[in-house]
Amino acid sequence: MENIQQNNKLPLEGLRVLDLATFLASPFAAAILGEFGAEVIKIEQPLGGDPLRKFGTPSPGGDGYCWLSEQRNKRSITLDIRTKKGARIFKRLVASADALCENFRPGTMEKWGLGPEVLKEINPQLVMLRVSGYGQTGPYKNRPGFARIAHAFGGLTYLTGEPGGPPLTPGSTSLADYISGLYGALGILLSLRAREETGRGQEIDVSLYESIFRVLDEMAPLYAANGSVRPRLGLGTANVCPHGHFECGNGEWVAIACTSDKMWVRMAEVLGRPELGTNARYKTAADRVANREDVDGLVSAFTFSMSRDRVVEACVAGDVPIAPIYSIADIFEDEQYKARETLVTVTDEKSGEITVPAVLPRLSETPGRIAHLGLTLGEANGEIYGSELGFSEDEMLVLKEEGVI
Repeated sequence: MENIQQNNKLPLEGLRVLDLATFLASPFAAAILGEFGAEVIKIEQPLGGDPLRKFGTPSPGGDGYCWLSEQRNKRSITLDIRTKKGARIFKRLVASADALCENFRPGTMEKWGLGPEVLKEINPQLVMLRVSGYGQTGPYKNRPGFARIAHAFGGLTYLTGEPGGPPLTPGSTSLADYISGLYGALGILLSLRAREETGRGQEIDVSLYESIFRVLDEMAPLYAANGSVRPRLGLGTANVCPHGHFECGNGEWVAIACTSDKMWVRMAEVLGRPELGTNARYKTAADRVANREDVDGLVSAFTFSMSRDRVVEACVAGDVPIAPIYSIADIFEDEQYKARETLVTVTDEKSGEITVPAVLPRLSETPGRIAHLGLTLGEANGEIYGSELGFSEDEMLVLKEEGVI
């Protein structure tokens, strides 16, 4: 599939975002804004650039595939804001910016003389996204934090694994980054809306661990009410059953989710045991959870008796929620992904055709776009420093030799 450029005006056109961040939440927030028309200027260190460039598997062009996908639509300039000259140049960029994304440890920007109070003096309308492991306040604020740490501290890792077994990685090791990036993008948009009323920008404080903790359904109010601590449940799910992963006869797996009594009645029909739908042992969700081993055993016997495709076919015909558990290879072949163009192919100047996830969410009138993938380090230096800020070629050469740009 080819990436199709949209001709209609994008909803965030005219918005300028400075992206100072790396690994991965805050840059992801900026990337979302860029997909919908914001001009995102990625500010990287002059020597080597953002470490994310070399993270993961390298593409034929040298930069990692993660970099190419997650830095889509951004312009790249090099600038060492820790130097006096670099800080002065950065302040000039701040003057024309709507938003700034950073994810240094709390206090780092202040240490460089570029904290919020300083930047507000330059541009009172600036919206500043600050992402960190533990947030800008509290006794742990200075601790380093990555997504895996946030999963652990936020309570998700504790839930992941077999009963009595060790806690496991909950799927992607970057989940906290991506959720925090979504909260960051939302925070910027909310702040811009508030700015329309107040004329002032504000700071957005996003911590990786809180982004995880926020999505743990009833765990907090339940513990506060009765001290209940949810254990690791392996393939199952608290409060509902059958609601888990089941092996099929050909060694592949499916996910089945019966979240209501009506769905269990349908499941019983698919099992060829319609009487189970009204059986007193299984009639309500509480009954099925109390007899989880029996219920899961019935479903497991069914799925293991045939191939994954046949299980899916039977459940779809019976209106039972089911999905095959896909590898990335399966995803590339699936007709639903193809029909919705969930994967798009973009031509990169150095690496050729690269396939990446499509833009989300899907807007009917002003959809987002991928103009290009992550660009070469400093590709916009000439335009930003020369055409916009008025530095001559000789001045830019001196700044480069000094390690400022």
